[in-house]
Amino acid sequence: MKRQGGFTLIELVVVIVILGILAVTAAPRFLNLQDDARNASLEGLKGAMAGATGIVYGRAAINGVEDADPGAVSGANGQDIATTLGYPQASANGIGRAVVGLENGGDWAIVSGSAVTGSIQYTFAGTTTTAGTCAVEYAMSSAAGSEPNITVHECN
Repeated sequence: MKRQGGFTLIELVVVIVILGILAVTAAPRFLNLQDDARNASLEGLKGAMAGATGIVYGRAAINGVEDADPGAVSGANGQDIATTLGYPQASANGIGRAVVGLENGGDWAIVSGSAVTGSIQYTFAGTTTTAGTCAVEYAMSSAAGSEPNITVHECN
């Protein structure tokens, strides 16, 4: 008679136990992926803001309005971008119009701030976040002719 080959019940149980132990030890490393992805998105927004700031200042310099306070330059979508000394203002009409996706209904939402306070924070649309957490802050510099400060407040 021919004997059939296969796994015994004991062998299967041992393999399942080993896989369970590996899953328990490896799971914490992968559970933090959401925060890492959010922080990477915030860094991307910071880069977009920095790039837009340079482009708007360059356009203001070409138009000869880099010393205007307040001023405005025309944006790519036909809307004027509000500026202060050539840089986009910390408002929805300033940096909000300079960066694609920051306008209402986009991927980002305003947490706090306005042109009056001189700083504005953006976070992910559809999330509830307090100011200073999981957001990118765009703050006008107090020194004339200095670039705005862009800071990432990481997610925890």
